[in-house]
Amino acid sequence: MGNSCFGLFTCIDQASVGVLERWGRFEKLAEPGFHLLNPCAGQWVAGVLSTRISSLDVRIETKTKDNVFVQLVCSIQYRVVRENADDAFYELQNPKEQIQAYVFDVVRALVPRMTLDDLFEQKGEVAKAVLEELEKVMREYGYSIEHILMVDIIPDASVRKAMNEINAAQRLQLANVYKGEAEKVLQVKRAEAEAEAKYLGGVGVARQRQAITDGLRENILNFSGKVEGTSAKEVMDLIMITQYFDTIKDLGNNSKNTTVFIPHGPGHVRDIGDQIRNGQLEAASAQVNGE
Repeated sequence: MGNSCFGLFTCIDQASVGVLERWGRFEKLAEPGFHLLNPCAGQWVAGVLSTRISSLDVRIETKTKDNVFVQLVCSIQYRVVRENADDAFYELQNPKEQIQAYVFDVVRALVPRMTLDDLFEQKGEVAKAVLEELEKVMREYGYSIEHILMVDIIPDASVRKAMNEINAAQRLQLANVYKGEAEKVLQVKRAEAEAEAKYLGGVGVARQRQAITDGLRENILNFSGKVEGTSAKEVMDLIMITQYFDTIKDLGNNSKNTTVFIPHGPGHVRDIGDQIRNGQLEAASAQVNGE
């Protein structure tokens, strides 16, 4: 950017605009290209302005409605309006300071009416308000505000620490809720599995007892058919005695059992047989009465 003067000639670079004066008074704007000047008539190039977009970062410290001090970083993109380049050249000595002053004024008037959470949620609204105010003011001085970005919002370090702790506590609480729900589902599934296991175990025991009953019935019928003169009661007594001695044998062979005291003798075997028969008769009678 800039110009190169060769005696009576000057050249204005692309994306620039020259300000020509005659005897110290503004005469016209010089577009990019080659220009012929007449120094004898007091004509010369007073200055050259770039029409490219410039960027300015402004850091503002202010306080929110809930008394939290924050720093806001705004990025302002602006440029010289080519048609009004003479206003930009003559009206403002330092446009960056002017832009900063208006940004400070708007932000410090708007942010104290917001809480910290509102500021994070509505930072676009703050940038929009700054943009509208700057556009209205800076256009009079030959500048156009292209974009304003709210780059960063930086609360005080202690506030950031507190916010992180609150966020961590909320996430931990949510994790505990999910963990509780998972344990609840696991307990329900475990209970369903236990109920199913007990049901299947009951079915197995019932089938086992049915098989034992069918086997005893078949043994009694076979024994009664092969040994004449024996009744079903006598065969049943014989089978019960055999089962009784097998049980005592198993108790003796199992080393894990502690000492067991049981009545022993032929009379006790008869008593056990009578008790079993009486129980079967009562069960059969109850079943007949129920039907």
